[in-house]
Amino acid sequence: MQENESGQWLRVLRDRGLIPGDTLAVSLVGSVAHGWHNERSDYDFYVVTEREPEFADGSSITMPLNPPRVRSQSFYLGERRWEVTYWLDGHYDQMLAKVSRDEYNRGVAPARVLAAREELALGRLDSCVILAGEPWFEARRAQVAASAFRSFMIARSLGASDNCVEDALGQMKSGNLESATLSARAALGSSVDALLEGLGQFGSQAPKWRPQRFRAARPDALSFEDYWALETMRDYDPEDPRPWINQVLTICQDIAMRVEVS
Repeated sequence: MQENESGQWLRVLRDRGLIPGDTLAVSLVGSVAHGWHNERSDYDFYVVTEREPEFADGSSITMPLNPPRVRSQSFYLGERRWEVTYWLDGHYDQMLAKVSRDEYNRGVAPARVLAAREELALGRLDSCVILAGEPWFEARRAQVAASAFRSFMIARSLGASDNCVEDALGQMKSGNLESATLSARAALGSSVDALLEGLGQFGSQAPKWRPQRFRAARPDALSFEDYWALETMRDYDPEDPRPWINQVLTICQDIAMRVEVS
């Protein structure tokens, strides 16, 4: 990302009065930050402040935090939509507390730890383009690395995969091969998410970016070619789906044994 382009983004936000005086950090997130965008992609920004910003317009997104929301502002510049989401510094303290090592060792159910947007916020700390507040990002990234965030995410994905594998096996046994096919596909998605999360590629909320995340992570346990053949059901035979289903379930179980949760 060109430095002058980063400065232009920040200047646009400042000129529109979207950077409060108590701002601690600003980042570009999402597909543009990864270089996965297209001409229709939004520009998404996170702004971290000490206090809730006060805007006459905009919207709020309910969150399981205190205060229980994040605010957002959006506008169009040309044909490009810009969206700015405002997180409080204290929100990050609360999210990190939810994924602390103590919470993980306490056996908290991983599927209930973070809301999707919370998970996204922590996962994006490493993948964002920093526009302002580099010391803040360095400190928060260190806190995430020392937390059980990665372990929680992997455990969540492996648990979801295991449930789908059990469903697929039961459905195959009863002869319900259509449902078994769908369960196997869901198991594959969650297993691959766990594999990628183990390598620091988070973002399971957006399956559309799974191929890009896979290429970025380059896992040893599964080649992209083999993954993509399964994802696109290349060898699936609707007249005899059992071989494909069994192949997917075997790979899911193999991934579960290879990924280190803790």
